[in-house]
Amino acid sequence: MTVGEMLGVLAAGVGAGAINTVVGSGTLITFPVLLATGLPPVTATVSNALGLIPGSISGAIGYREELRGQGRRILKLSVGALVGGLTGATLLLALPASAFERIVPVLVAFALVLIVLQPWISKKLRHRERYGDSDGGLLLFAGLTLASVYGGYFAAAQGIIYVALMGILLDESMRRLTAIKNVLVAVVNTVAAIFFLIAAEFDWTAVVLLAVGSAVGGQIGATAGRRLSPAILRTLIVVVGTVAIAQLMLH
Repeated sequence: MTVGEMLGVLAAGVGAGAINTVVGSGTLITFPVLLATGLPPVTATVSNALGLIPGSISGAIGYREELRGQGRRILKLSVGALVGGLTGATLLLALPASAFERIVPVLVAFALVLIVLQPWISKKLRHRERYGDSDGGLLLFAGLTLASVYGGYFAAAQGIIYVALMGILLDESMRRLTAIKNVLVAVVNTVAAIFFLIAAEFDWTAVVLLAVGSAVGGQIGATAGRRLSPAILRTLIVVVGTVAIAQLMLH
């Protein structure tokens, strides 16, 4: 990797760390950059997953105020994230790279529709007892677990899917949902990374550069994201998600 390529990967890490903390889809910044350095797709995916862990943790720490009082909920949902992330990581090494190419844009598009309609749908579902408890019940747990399978496989836009599901099934502000999302992404990335360390090939240079960059970006994203109004945050999610769909379909 040349010096120029190293600087490019570092910058991509900063950008991905920031955008992952606020919205998600940072992988759509780092993945093409890693491919441009000559890394094979699977090696790039694995290196990306390892390198973005510090950014996820950094972002979660940045939203620590919004995490207060959500310990029980986060613990419960993290179990699903752990199982889903490990499953997705296993699928990445077992299935052909093209396996999810058609379904991923559909999943992201569906999540964006849910984000746009969230205020209206939430009003229709005020009586959340039907889902079993204040944590979204089995429906949210199952949905986030499945989203975590995708997250462990590729990760692009998994945060958007998380926020969409939680926004409908939890009576919380966008900032508190973003805080939960950051923790779940950190769980998925970490469990997938541990699996990859044992079973897959990765590039240490790329991992270190992304780790440093994403950790810095996570703090930048947390500072900026906590200042955004729910409407602006929702709009930003839709814009980034739309770009993600376009890039995924053109890939």
